[in-house]
Amino acid sequence: MAGIEQQAPATGFNMTLTERAAEEVQKFMVQEQVAPETAGLRVSVLPGGCSGFKYSLNIEERALDDDMVHEVNGVRVFVDGFSAQYLSGITIDYVTSMQGSGFTFSNPNASGGCGCGSSFTA
Repeated sequence: MAGIEQQAPATGFNMTLTERAAEEVQKFMVQEQVAPETAGLRVSVLPGGCSGFKYSLNIEERALDDDMVHEVNGVRVFVDGFSAQYLSGITIDYVTSMQGSGFTFSNPNASGGCGCGSSFTA
């Protein structure tokens, strides 16, 4: 893992976004042409995937009223209440390998997962 990792402030919820992942998110935000002072990365958990839940990452222009908003490695991160119970303690990284590149999730709350790395069992 390259670079220094930074965690969101402890408020019963913490998340690690590696420096490499933060750089990629910032590139996507520039491409999407969103306002940097209000925009952020929505990290959420949705029902589905091959193991029961799947991760979702989206660039959004602003947080919703009931979102938790954290600044992590220079990126505003939006998390809804439902997703927070599954995401506390997660590490999001961005890796490049011979198979391709993309975001990876290391989730201490997951009791199982699948080969694709994009879904998990709680």
